[in-house]
Amino acid sequence: MADYLMLASLFASLVGFIFLYTCFSIRIGRPLAANNKSASVTTKSTSINGECRSGDETDIIIVGAGVAGAALAHTLAKDGRRVRVIERDLTEPDRIVGELLQPGGYLKLMELGLEDCVEDIDAQRVFGYALFKDGKNTRLSYPLEKFHADVAGRSFHNGRFIQKMREKASSLPNVRLEQGTVSSLLEEGGTIRGAIYKTKNGKEMKAYAPLTIVCDGCFSNLRRSLCNPQVDVPSCFVGLVLENCRLPYENHGHVVLADPSPILFYRISSTEIRCLVDVPGQKVPSISNGDLSNYLKTVVAPQIPVELQDAFIAAIDKGNIRTMPNRSMPAAPQPTPGALLMGDAFNMRHPLTGGGMTVALSDIVVLRDLLRPLYDLHDSYALCKYLESFYTLRKPVASTINTLAGALYKVFCASPDKARQEMREACFDYLSLGGVFSNGPVALLSGLNPRPLSLVIHFFAVAIYGVGRLLLPFPSPKRMWIGARLISGASGIIFPIIKAEGVRQMFFPATVPAYYRGPPPSQ
Repeated sequence: MADYLMLASLFASLVGFIFLYTCFSIRIGRPLAANNKSASVTTKSTSINGECRSGDETDIIIVGAGVAGAALAHTLAKDGRRVRVIERDLTEPDRIVGELLQPGGYLKLMELGLEDCVEDIDAQRVFGYALFKDGKNTRLSYPLEKFHADVAGRSFHNGRFIQKMREKASSLPNVRLEQGTVSSLLEEGGTIRGAIYKTKNGKEMKAYAPLTIVCDGCFSNLRRSLCNPQVDVPSCFVGLVLENCRLPYENHGHVVLADPSPILFYRISSTEIRCLVDVPGQKVPSISNGDLSNYLKTVVAPQIPVELQDAFIAAIDKGNIRTMPNRSMPAAPQPTPGALLMGDAFNMRHPLTGGGMTVALSDIVVLRDLLRPLYDLHDSYALCKYLESFYTLRKPVASTINTLAGALYKVFCASPDKARQEMREACFDYLSLGGVFSNGPVALLSGLNPRPLSLVIHFFAVAIYGVGRLLLPFPSPKRMWIGARLISGASGIIFPIIKAEGVRQMFFPATVPAYYRGPPPSQ
């Protein structure tokens, strides 16, 4: 009997010890909340799954509250992170780009729980594109048959969309959104510890966090310390808003293959149509002396669809002409402990295909999934090593959209070279064939099928199609020479872009060691 009592006593002691140990482990383990409902924040302390932290502590600083910054803040805060967002200007932005979200980007928006940000802003559904060239036109539809009825592209006023994203992020109690201009990052011994910024009142402040994510856009003044910026400006956009008219194909983006470069039209509200005229080079004709207005009326207006010409001239006469340089910058990161670059501060492509927001939202999904297993971000060097996998995991989507944007822009631009002219004509006719010939490229363009190999196959299929047209019905030495130059020109367009994106990461990401990198052992 005494033996049984002793065993019972030992068993009770063991159970008690396990119970106390488990409670203690939960106390110090700092697991993250699965979503914001399990995180409560007050001005004095924060409780995340039973752990109290001071109200001033920040897990992550985000510099910039544009599309990337606001979406990232909401996403990380839902996972229980304490997020501090510093944005230069919290008033509604007024931009002429970032107004078209491809269906692939909308799917990412849904994955992040932000799809309601395109509601109540008069956003327009987009189901595909219409191409116009030399009096001919063809309609290309997104391959949406396998998706929910709500999945489509969206076009809208960029500022309205961003304000909805900011409201959504700041509605979470563990997001602190403030206005301030970040002048530099705080660095100690090669590690970024936070940021130095000036408040709206001009007071200089310092903000500290284990991880600082820079999302301050295409004009970023912080990227030089975090990447190797090689910014190219192939052209500029001249933006107009057309009113009181209808598009030839409603709920479609319109691309006019004009001379010297493409012209875009798409609806941004129920009453307004955005027109973007691409002007090659880094400068546009002067607005002040009327050169730009004259250029638009004499060179551009005769090339656009007849249905839009009167509204186009009226928009020019109204005088609200905007310009913006189109920047392209491949991702060339310098992994830095304590910091990360995202959005247009990190990677840009020509905005012809409207893929920028799709890339940014896809990157956020990748980063969210990488950070979810981590409960402690303070080991900067281990975290930096782990997040090197981000640069490889993002590649299939980002590199496909980047490469397509750069290649299509060069193909769509007019050229005196006969081989380039044939490539342009072949591209239009190839897409006009319909079926797999249009569905494949449009699936790439829309972000619904971002596969680099599929991109290369279709690109050279266009080139081979162009050569075939030249050689039939009877080849001649001149036509054979043009065909050879067409293939050479196609290679000269796409291969430099692929090289800049990184051949190995783009096509063989599974061979990159960082692809398999797991969380630090301390996690």
